[in-house]
Amino acid sequence: MLTYITRRVLYSIPVLFFSTFFSFIFVSYAANPLLAARANPRLDPQVLQILIHQNHLDKPVLVRYFYWLESLFTHGLGNSLITLKPIWPDISRTMGHTAQLIIISETLAILLGVAVGIYSAIRQYSFFDYSFTTFSFLGFAMPTFWLALVLQILFVDIYNSWHVRIFYTSGLNTVPGGPAWSLDRAQHLALPVLTLLIISFALYSRYMRASMLDVINSDYVRTARAKGVAERKVIMRHVFRNALIPITTVAALNVGALLGGAIVTETVFTLDGMGHYFVLALGQGDTYEVMAYLLVTAVIIIVFNLIADITYGFLDPRIRYD
Repeated sequence: MLTYITRRVLYSIPVLFFSTFFSFIFVSYAANPLLAARANPRLDPQVLQILIHQNHLDKPVLVRYFYWLESLFTHGLGNSLITLKPIWPDISRTMGHTAQLIIISETLAILLGVAVGIYSAIRQYSFFDYSFTTFSFLGFAMPTFWLALVLQILFVDIYNSWHVRIFYTSGLNTVPGGPAWSLDRAQHLALPVLTLLIISFALYSRYMRASMLDVINSDYVRTARAKGVAERKVIMRHVFRNALIPITTVAALNVGALLGGAIVTETVFTLDGMGHYFVLALGQGDTYEVMAYLLVTAVIIIVFNLIADITYGFLDPRIRYD
């Protein structure tokens, strides 16, 4: 296992290199960090040339990429090209907020999706199965931005009509501290969590149902039933464990989709998370801030894929990492 993990980590190094290399080239050509400065008629041209030289914007893109790598290792994700402040404090702050959003929504989506998928497979073609199949297809069909806007408008109308504050529709906190802080944070995160929860729940419930139906008709399951094993034991010991393997893959791959969905969700609800940070950095043309976000998300996706591969060995003893 240790050899396998080491090999995967070593494989990840060239993946990160090439992904950051191409991302840096595309972002550099698409963004201009000095666009606002050039539009300022009061800015001294000599000051502008100093900024260009300090940020290595007078160098070719390939050379600038290696300057970015140098700042990455020597200054901890480097400094902003616009504010010249270190990037890591902003990344660490926004990463914590995004982690709260994703962990809560993903945990609830997996628990609910797996439970509904199991029950739908056991009660195939029942009213429950048809109802949640319809709900899942609706979840697949709804774009993240549209669902977020609908929830936002709905609860704004509730507050304007009845003057009852159930959930906040923007921001992250209104209470700076004290015992009401946790409740206030929960009210702010409820709608963003619900947005990502509905999208992910539709995915997990459908995959779990299909995986359960595939396993439940296997020969070894029929053999266990023929031997007189209790149905509950057959489902939990023989069917459920093997049906979790595809869900593990989907959950690991869904991390990237959740980070993409968080960009839209955090922008709609103006949450101080990594997605909102990325949108602001991209709008300002700050190449180093955009690259910091892309690097962190790439590392997160690689780590979760590695965790999924390791989990396979625990779910299916036949899998070996030789």
